[in-house]
Amino acid sequence: MKTHLVRTHRSAEDFPQSDHLAWKIAEVATDAVEVPASTSEMIVNRIIDNASVAAASLVRHPVTSARAQAMSHPYSPGATVFGVAGRYSPEWAAWANGVAVRELDFHDTFLAAEYSHPGDNIPPILAVAQHAGRSGRDLIRGLATGYEVQIDLVRAISLHEHKIDHVAHLGPSAAAGIGTLLGLDTETIYQAIGQALHTTTATRQSRKGQISSWKAYAPALAGKVAVEAVDRALRGEGAPSPIWEGEDGVIAWLLGGPDAEYHVSLPGLGESKRAILDSYTKEHSAEYQSQAPIDLARRMREKISDFEQIEKIVLHTSHHTHYVIGTGSNDPQKFDPTASRETLDHSVMYIFAVALEDGDWHHEYSYAPERAQRPDTIALWNKISTAEDPEWTRRYHSIDPDEKAFGARAEITLKDGTVITDELAVADAHPLGARPFAREQYIAKFRTLADGVIEPAEQDRFLAAAENTPNLAAGGLDQLTFTVTDDVLSRAPKTPKGIF
Repeated sequence: MKTHLVRTHRSAEDFPQSDHLAWKIAEVATDAVEVPASTSEMIVNRIIDNASVAAASLVRHPVTSARAQAMSHPYSPGATVFGVAGRYSPEWAAWANGVAVRELDFHDTFLAAEYSHPGDNIPPILAVAQHAGRSGRDLIRGLATGYEVQIDLVRAISLHEHKIDHVAHLGPSAAAGIGTLLGLDTETIYQAIGQALHTTTATRQSRKGQISSWKAYAPALAGKVAVEAVDRALRGEGAPSPIWEGEDGVIAWLLGGPDAEYHVSLPGLGESKRAILDSYTKEHSAEYQSQAPIDLARRMREKISDFEQIEKIVLHTSHHTHYVIGTGSNDPQKFDPTASRETLDHSVMYIFAVALEDGDWHHEYSYAPERAQRPDTIALWNKISTAEDPEWTRRYHSIDPDEKAFGARAEITLKDGTVITDELAVADAHPLGARPFAREQYIAKFRTLADGVIEPAEQDRFLAAAENTPNLAAGGLDQLTFTVTDDVLSRAPKTPKGIF
């Protein structure tokens, strides 16, 4: 990896385009290096994973609305939309599929200086690949770039520190991935990256307070915008430049300020793109910092005979977990039994309480209003708090994969003074966890979430196509979707008609 110093430059400075971060990323996208087999295999896993969570969310209201918008834009050749037949304008297909993938907060994750769900790159890159009639090999190359760029940015540049939403790293990564897919030149990709960043930078209020469906829509919009940015760049339209380093650019006014310096490491010429191998998917439908606490709660419940005897529970954890999904957020909504699913998903206190009581976690029932409003759960929930532990924060930011951790130490104090303590550094499904996810687990997750949604024969067809992705011929990528029966679609809520 080659590390690039990224800082603000005054307009009067000599700062050639070839030194811009957007150009360096575009050079990564145009590098013709082959994709390693391990990267290709993991990309297939994530294509399956995305379809899994899309199936589970297919008839939820936000997904239904996004699908209706996409279906108002039929197009030939176009791209596919999960659940339905036909072809649709690729930017709208990316939008609908992006919402379906993101809605349940149940696909892959990478955490470092910033947070990310790099599987959000798949809907826009796949949509363009389908529309352009590209091959499975082309898709794999594009997705390897998308994952690489987003994860490399996430390692180096914190957005949440400045209250900027994490999809500001997704717009550029998806644009770069589309550039690789289409075999575009460095200049075109450079302009598309700049446009995508400029139009996907927003505050992170989408993940604060009363969280709404926009949490799922924000990354879908970033993907849609990336498709449109590449389209404009292909037509010769330019972008703000230099987008990160300019005197009035992103770093100077939205991130660390004119004096801030970032060190961004990117693959050098001829260096393989392997970043996807450092990311991880979810076994449970909850914010990633909740994954290990869920597994920890399931383990600790065996030591408690009567939950009413619990006096208090403190989760000692990282800065991020404490301030984003813990009591350090100071969000009263995180203790509201009538809060939205998206808000409960960002309350580790609620999640730990339910996992402790149930010994399980379910993507629907665990968030159901009747579950959240149970008096015994509310009582337990309000006894839980979080505290930042510097050691957990240090491990969260560690670059050593054997040390990096996203878990917590739980201290459960009973009314008789007994203290029960246990800790878990990584989730069971993490590559270093008790039950790491491999192809078998990805397929099992798909089967579980597709049950009752996708007909068994259609499940078989999709899985066979997905596993054969690297070998799919040009024009064969329309196999990487699924359709469902009218009976399944009839379960979707009726949504009001919009403009389209």
